[in-house]
Amino acid sequence: MGMDTRSTCPYCGVGCGVIIESDGVQITGVRGDPEHPANYGRLCSKGQTLHLSASPVVLQTRRLLQPGLRLERGAERQPASWEQVNRHVAESLARVHAQHGPEAIGFYISGQLLSEDYQAFNKVARGLIGSNNIDSNSRLCMSSAVVGYKQSLGSDAPPTCYEDLDHADCVFITGANPAWAHPILFRRLEAAKAAKPTMKIIVVDPRRTETAEFADLHLQIRPGSDVALCLGLLHSMIWDDLLDASFIAAHTQGFDDLKALAREMTPREAARICGVSEADIRLAARWFAQSPATLSLYCQGLNQSSSGTAKNTALINLHLACGQIGRPGAGPFSLTGQPNAMGGREVGGMASLLPGHRDPANPAHRAEVAALWGVDSLPSEPGKTAIELFEAAARGEIKALWIACTNPAQSLPDQALVRRALERCELVILQECFADTATAAFADVLLPASTWGEKEGTVTNSERRISRVRAALAPPGEARADWRIVRDVARLLAPLLGRPASPLLDFDSSEALWLEHRAATRGRDLDIGGLSYQLLDQHGPQQWPFPEGAHSGLKRLYEGGRFATENGRAQFVPKPYQAPAEAASPKFPLLLNTTRLRDQWHGMSRTGVISRLFGHAAVPRLQMHPQDMARRGLAEGAMATVSSARGQITLPVQSDLALALGQVDLPMHWGQEFVSGCDAQGQVMNGVNALTQPAFCPDSKQPELKLSAIDVQAVKLPWRLSASIWLAAAEAARVGRALRALMAELDYAHCVPVAASGIGAAAGLEGWSFEGASQGPLPRDLLARFALTLDLRGSQVLHYADAQRGRSRSLRLSDSGPDARVLALLRVGPAGEGEWLQALWRDGRAVAPLGRRLLAPDAQFEAAADAAAQARSPQLCNCFDVSQQRIELQLKQCSGSPAERLKSLQSALQCGTQCGSCLPSLRRLVDVIPAAPSTSFQETVAS
Repeated sequence: MGMDTRSTCPYCGVGCGVIIESDGVQITGVRGDPEHPANYGRLCSKGQTLHLSASPVVLQTRRLLQPGLRLERGAERQPASWEQVNRHVAESLARVHAQHGPEAIGFYISGQLLSEDYQAFNKVARGLIGSNNIDSNSRLCMSSAVVGYKQSLGSDAPPTCYEDLDHADCVFITGANPAWAHPILFRRLEAAKAAKPTMKIIVVDPRRTETAEFADLHLQIRPGSDVALCLGLLHSMIWDDLLDASFIAAHTQGFDDLKALAREMTPREAARICGVSEADIRLAARWFAQSPATLSLYCQGLNQSSSGTAKNTALINLHLACGQIGRPGAGPFSLTGQPNAMGGREVGGMASLLPGHRDPANPAHRAEVAALWGVDSLPSEPGKTAIELFEAAARGEIKALWIACTNPAQSLPDQALVRRALERCELVILQECFADTATAAFADVLLPASTWGEKEGTVTNSERRISRVRAALAPPGEARADWRIVRDVARLLAPLLGRPASPLLDFDSSEALWLEHRAATRGRDLDIGGLSYQLLDQHGPQQWPFPEGAHSGLKRLYEGGRFATENGRAQFVPKPYQAPAEAASPKFPLLLNTTRLRDQWHGMSRTGVISRLFGHAAVPRLQMHPQDMARRGLAEGAMATVSSARGQITLPVQSDLALALGQVDLPMHWGQEFVSGCDAQGQVMNGVNALTQPAFCPDSKQPELKLSAIDVQAVKLPWRLSASIWLAAAEAARVGRALRALMAELDYAHCVPVAASGIGAAAGLEGWSFEGASQGPLPRDLLARFALTLDLRGSQVLHYADAQRGRSRSLRLSDSGPDARVLALLRVGPAGEGEWLQALWRDGRAVAPLGRRLLAPDAQFEAAADAAAQARSPQLCNCFDVSQQRIELQLKQCSGSPAERLKSLQSALQCGTQCGSCLPSLRRLVDVIPAAPSTSFQETVAS
């Protein structure tokens, strides 16, 4: 009998409620929770496929199910018992502690952990080991927003809520692309705009994104010029007398200094710096200031910057100057990137924070937390933040590094430095649920952790709403809850350090940890003294503050005009515009922006096991303006070497008119697990973040991942290899790992899973597609390894080889009859030759009509075969597997207004009717695909 379990999505910070469907043995499905106030039943393409990341095949082949241990660097890890690894970790940490002190031990944890997990790690790092070197990957995501809120409003507390989208008259979106990164929130914005057509939407973004296409005004600024734009907007507001002088006088301080700074940044000067028109700046200023309620939405474009905090406070300055805060529909609203980045901030799971929004530099705050935890004191030495932590490890100062639920060998900037750090550490502990992340290769100890669908606890979303996370099933294999893993090691470590384990480590459940966290919030701005697991279970997710005696949390903060500063006044922060840390130069003349794909999330540790999610974007491509491509002699799909001061990567290029000249775009998801190869020096390429820079904001310590100076040069890689296979799902992970192990043998390679369709899907097949490129003919032994991996043996295998010209084709067919299809394919030869075979394999088409053309390399057969197996169009609708080509063909038959054409399209193909993630793309196509000619009444009668 099926069971339903209410829980929360583990992806972005929107915090959607999900209902997990299970049968007591496995998770069988997922659907949106109609009662959860974050999503009211909606889920994006990622959320809708969550259950596929917990399928029996994934659990058996991709999950980390048993502890692993190596006693010597360079040796193979061996399976071990929990007792063995716990003892080894405790003794190793005790040795480092004795020889080098507590500062030689670091923890790098994650915004995907539950608040209870954060509490356990924090207590062990600070309360037991005595090190403030505990930081989270939220440092890469939200730390600039944290410091911005604190400097301006006195507390790390977003003052708004999702309901404000329904009340706003102007929505100012800057440094964010919610159409792809926060789709469910964007659905709500679309509905609000439809209900209130007079709503003005302003989008500030260097790219013409689908969010920007939805806007009434798009300010396509130069990357990194956000502070100049905000100062120019403020100057215009002052000049046109658009400020709320009474609000400034009654509720703020420091405006005169800001006004003096803005005086020099005229709209004309801001337009020059930003690369937009002065008229558009003045129009945006009027809309922002004069609208009855203005809400701003912002994310990594502001946060991931060497001026991240300045960008945040510059935007908040505008809200304060216009009184656009503390009432329905108005205020600055930072969009959170991870499911519990907010909860981690509340629990103090970062080097710059303590529980309950306390400050580790404040002796009184340290004493309060020490008393709550039952320890004598907390360390006073400032902790190292994420970049500082790995820089210290690379210098040999951090000797032991415990990493939990994150993949720094993919996600951190300057991967060359990160890998030096991991190699130099004496002890690398990785606590993880998936077995094959890039970081796992560096781990001396692997600790199998539970994950979504198996965990109990809480998370907090972008609007300060605490939701319960519930387990539908027990963890597989020997996996354990994150909090339990760290506690069990700590209980062995405590006597080795000569410290009592009690009461610090007395917790035996997630709820016990949550009650400790709740106690730390009492009397603070985030007081949740009135909440409990029982209340959350009975009444659903709740916003903080929710003090004892309250009947509900606060939807929005500062409605009375009193802020969280000592005197209750908000602070204007006058920070001048500063150029990004790297600028275009003759050596690196282009600016790289790292962005997000619609159907992928972060480093793809989870989404990367779901083949369906690669339908929209299956190939890593560098997006460039066509003119920039032409200047470098790059045609569509050509290979190019992309280099920065830190490293390089080889990629195919794709033209994109949504980009300005001199700017390029590369999705941040493509790590070494999916795209690699060897550079000219024989070094393995480490994915996108081989290029990005570790320079960080001086206040927030958040790195400038969004902008790096690069060069792009055409590279001649005339030899291509394609390796593709359909096979039983139970074998797919093994073959995928074997193919990925071959990526470094070529100058360029990418390897991704492919979802089967038609007969293949019905048969339960999974696919892998490998594409590689090389400067010269490929060695025979390498081709033999590919053939072995693809099982290209037996009577059903067709071979063609031209050793003199270095060309070959091998195809394994399903049978020899008229219904035979390609199951496996290995194609080697010049670029472009035989590419149609890839489409033939992918679409599962019958090969009998092609006969000997399957093996013929001659161009005369290429055209005929291409007509029989055209390249597959990109998938736009993930839910119903609808391609762009089908949508374009259908739209040509649709007539009427844009809304009528969209409705007709959806009725015919169902695209955009379920999760809605493809709706922005559908609207764009409605605008660009010509409508069917309408037929007049007279013409109808005549016909």
